[in-house]
Amino acid sequence: MDFGRLPELQGVDFTLPPDHPDTAALLQRTPPPAASAGIWVGCPTWTNKSWLGTWYPLGLREAEQLNWYARQFNSLEVNVTHYRVPDAETVRRWLAATPEHFRFCPKLPQAISHDRELFRTEDLTNTFCRALEALGPRLGTAFLQLPPTFAPPQLPRLERYLLDWPAHLPLAVELRHPAWYHDAGLVAETAALLEALGKTWVISDVAGRRDVLHQRLTTSSAFIRFNGHQLHRSDYLRADAWAERIAAWLTQGLQQVYFFIHQRDVNDAPVWAQHFLQRLGKLTGRELHLPKLVVQPVQGKLF
Repeated sequence: MDFGRLPELQGVDFTLPPDHPDTAALLQRTPPPAASAGIWVGCPTWTNKSWLGTWYPLGLREAEQLNWYARQFNSLEVNVTHYRVPDAETVRRWLAATPEHFRFCPKLPQAISHDRELFRTEDLTNTFCRALEALGPRLGTAFLQLPPTFAPPQLPRLERYLLDWPAHLPLAVELRHPAWYHDAGLVAETAALLEALGKTWVISDVAGRRDVLHQRLTTSSAFIRFNGHQLHRSDYLRADAWAERIAAWLTQGLQQVYFFIHQRDVNDAPVWAQHFLQRLGKLTGRELHLPKLVVQPVQGKLF
């Protein structure tokens, strides 16, 4: 994720801002979950050749990499769907390669979000939603990443699109234009709309755009996209801060969190995840699965 990435980190204040005042109120209104809150952590890719011999066995075929990815992480930010809608056979392969507890979070096609900016996208959206439905219980939360050109005057178009979105398919919305965040009244209006429609507002933690770290939850689910920097010391401090914040949200009533790790070098993502999940597990008293280095090739599936 190049959005908000800076060549140098000097002068960047990575302190997590306090929660938006309305976040606590929303969590107080949230009914307690029927089971333990879901903690879903992953990366944006699974075909990572550089993981061969470390996080994947040496010689692992590309067709088997999703199966091994699902042994290391329990969720995936599916960016390939931004460029093409998966056909039925592709979805079947994804399901066959992953265990029941795994969750896919597909990004909406760029033809919907960027090319047409939500205008006259009914057929495209219907096609994409059929693919989401085919994932069944392994569908996490799909997310709509709008381009930096999509500005507040287009809020009515966003509202219309969200009203038409199938209510049974969870959806998160990422807004990148700076104007969405510069006016407290507009933040309140946007958050109220998303909350009323049951849509999650994506939180991005990136060096060059601290404004998108709005900390306003609009549903009982958090969707966080994190940009790291080569395991710089600040990466670990931010991991600790996020673990503390998520643990606090879970105590207040958060029902699930999706946390996706973006590192320019994909080899850094599992290392960062180990630290983050260890810290979050300690704070929550839960035994969270950590990525593990492969000691020797293992035959067959582990689930």
